Amino acid sequence: MIGKQSIQFEEPPYLLEGASVVGPKEGEGPLGKYFDVVEQDPMMGQDSWEQAESLFQKEAVQKVLVKAKVPKDSVRYIFAGDLLGQLIGTTFGIMEYEIPLFGIYGACSTMGEALSLAAIMVEAGNADRVIAMTSSHFASAERQFRFPLEYGKQRPFSATWTVTGSGAVIVGKERGFAKITGITTGRIVDFGVKDAQNMGACMAPAAADVLYNHFQDFQCSPSDYDKIITGDLGLVGKTILFELLNQKGYDISKVHMDCGVEMFDASRQDTHAGGSGCACAATVLCGYIFHQLKKQAFRKILFIPTGALLSTISFNEGNPVPGIAHCVQIESC
Repeated sequence: MIGKQSIQFEEPPYLLEGASVVGPKEGEGPLGKYFDVVEQDPMMGQDSWEQAESLFQKEAVQKVLVKAKVPKDSVRYIFAGDLLGQLIGTTFGIMEYEIPLFGIYGACSTMGEALSLAAIMVEAGNADRVIAMTSSHFASAERQFRFPLEYGKQRPFSATWTVTGSGAVIVGKERGFAKITGITTGRIVDFGVKDAQNMGACMAPAAADVLYNHFQDFQCSPSDYDKIITGDLGLVGKTILFELLNQKGYDISKVHMDCGVEMFDASRQDTHAGGSGCACAATVLCGYIFHQLKKQAFRKILFIPTGALLSTISFNEGNPVPGIAHCVQIESC
């Protein structure tokens, strides 16, 4: 343990391989060439969006096992989750693999939570290989959290576009292309935001909190990193993050990158504030970020998936939307 809420690994677990599977809109975006698979049918030939999301997870696991050249029986556990009630995207997506599962939920921060727990499990000697993964789907998320697509509601410019896709990473003991050298687990932070169409404002305070505590715990600064990468704050949340950290004496603007901002071309693809969803951070990590780590264009990064803990029940009862974020320190090998 280090500081108030961090862990520095004495024997850092390695990232062996990652896989990203996305839908057509994501494939048409600026990062399209970095994804392993771009599906042209967001329905994946299924009868429902939820069933399609499960297939994205299934394909991501299959792809990462093939890329890493390891059998499924060598994977001890999976840490996975999604945005749907009772994690049904995960349940039906990975059931056939018959790998022991820890189902987790951190909203759009789920990939950070999955990587953190996988690293703890491997470093403690309780597993040689673990898969960390998550997924989201634009249509299934809209149905669950906002309005039916058939309603045709106009989206405000603060709204983000939920990414359709899935990202999976194998964390293990044997040497890989990068390693997880530390984590800082986020706290629930509530600034009283009650706008379900402005997830960036809900999440930015949590991202600022976990980053500040990471800098304090590790006695480091933004200049120690090639990139500080948030999950899906979008254009609105990114601005708020900068302001909150500046108040605490930290300027990350020169090294910051947000997966939600990079995922889409906002003017050409009409995504307003950017991308969001569990798959936003996960697919950008397994695609573009891993590509940069492998060629050592990035040597040391902070990966901070961000989550808005939105519940239709609590929201309709008048409660605000708290946020959470988890920080994972990754270094290339």
